[in-house]
Amino acid sequence: MNSRMKRLLNRLTLLAAAVLAAGSLAAKAPEYRRVEARENAQKPEWKSYEAKTVDRLPGFNCRKSDPKQSVYGGWMVDRQEATGFFRTQKIGGRWWLIDPEGWPFIHKAVAVFTTGGSDRQKKALEEKFGTRAAWAADQQEMLRRYGFNGLGAWSDVETVRESERPMPYTVIVSPMGMYRSQHRRHFGGKYKQAGWQGYRFDLAMVFDPGFDAVIDRAVSPIAEYRDDKYLLGYFTDNELPWVNDALDRHLTLLAHDEDAYIAVRKWYDERKGVKDAPAAEITDADRKAFQTFYFDTYMRKVTEALRKYDPNHLYLGCRFNQHHQEMASPEIFAVAGKYMDVISINHYRLWEPDAAWMANWEKWSGKPFIITEFYTKGEDSGLPNNTGAGWNVRTQADRGWFYQNFVTELLRSGNCVGWHWFTYMDNDPQNLKTDPSNRDSNKGVVAWNFEPYTVLLDEMKQLNDCTYRLIRHLDAEKAEANRKTTDNHE
Repeated sequence: MNSRMKRLLNRLTLLAAAVLAAGSLAAKAPEYRRVEARENAQKPEWKSYEAKTVDRLPGFNCRKSDPKQSVYGGWMVDRQEATGFFRTQKIGGRWWLIDPEGWPFIHKAVAVFTTGGSDRQKKALEEKFGTRAAWAADQQEMLRRYGFNGLGAWSDVETVRESERPMPYTVIVSPMGMYRSQHRRHFGGKYKQAGWQGYRFDLAMVFDPGFDAVIDRAVSPIAEYRDDKYLLGYFTDNELPWVNDALDRHLTLLAHDEDAYIAVRKWYDERKGVKDAPAAEITDADRKAFQTFYFDTYMRKVTEALRKYDPNHLYLGCRFNQHHQEMASPEIFAVAGKYMDVISINHYRLWEPDAAWMANWEKWSGKPFIITEFYTKGEDSGLPNNTGAGWNVRTQADRGWFYQNFVTELLRSGNCVGWHWFTYMDNDPQNLKTDPSNRDSNKGVVAWNFEPYTVLLDEMKQLNDCTYRLIRHLDAEKAEANRKTTDNHE
């Protein structure tokens, strides 16, 4: 072999080695971040979880900016029909909100945008902002700087609406909650057998004539929002107990002269075709059929009232919460899809949302969903972090990495149209008048005295600022995976 051929062979060998090395690097799994977390401060065991942050997603450049935004925060690309109000639309297999001007929109929000109620918080408000109006204007702009574009439930809507540039907001009304409060007073205090949400035997009182009388009074105030283009939509109540065995509970736990017992007994006897059908003969099929009837009764009543007073805005649902009850029920989601425009879910317990669950929610309902509560608590905040359903993590950076990972998985589903971090501000731990479940934990993006958790917010901003391009990246990734699957089958 002459020298020229040897040189050529060496070059080919080097080239082949380079190709093999490149292939090996391409096949290597990305080095995502790891976050240590535990369920709460009483759990001694820390476990390590993967956090997929946008700066480490293969093939994605998180430093490029998203398209220009509309006044509402929609992305000014691929304009759709403008109706003057927010609506939903499925485009190319992905669900979107469409803003009042017709631009695609994802609601990136924080819940409970308020100033708190303790004397220390009132003093901090005066020192930092002067007035509530100045606070609302300043803090909405702060949230925009970190890539948020909206406000979730229990926010100070009236002050926000007075702002020159309000963020798209939501309103929550609680007809069942109002009736529950009245019912408690009627019986002289809390129910003896109250469940975790304060409902006797964990049963929503949808069959009571008294509930019908309360609905109109609870819902009628929304008429003042009917023409407000910055309103995204309405929630009714929060985390109602839609238990799987509601039929059994109605028939075995309620007094026989109660309205709910009478209504359910009539339904059950008609289903069984006999009078006084034994509760012992209830089947799983009966339970599922009753879930449909039970939940439909609530949904029909509240949506009739909502549409009566405001036909323009979205109905965002009643904020599901229980993993092994309504969140796993095809019957509940079928009814939800019949009435809700968007299905709201408070998502806890899991490190990241489950892909199969999210696919089922859309398959069962035919509607998109929005995550209306999720959070983690940082142990570097100085707060005890004993209460609340969110995970405990070590640092504010960890909270931000959790956020990025959780949201990325939401967007990967193609069915999620927004998320609401719970919450804007930590409660004042010295204020013993606050809800004990929120009192001592680091849930906010700002501390009780309005000081921002900038490390957390910086990490949130990294994802928020590239959400639109992340969606396009994930959709292209899914399309390529589908193409390869098709090619392999062929």
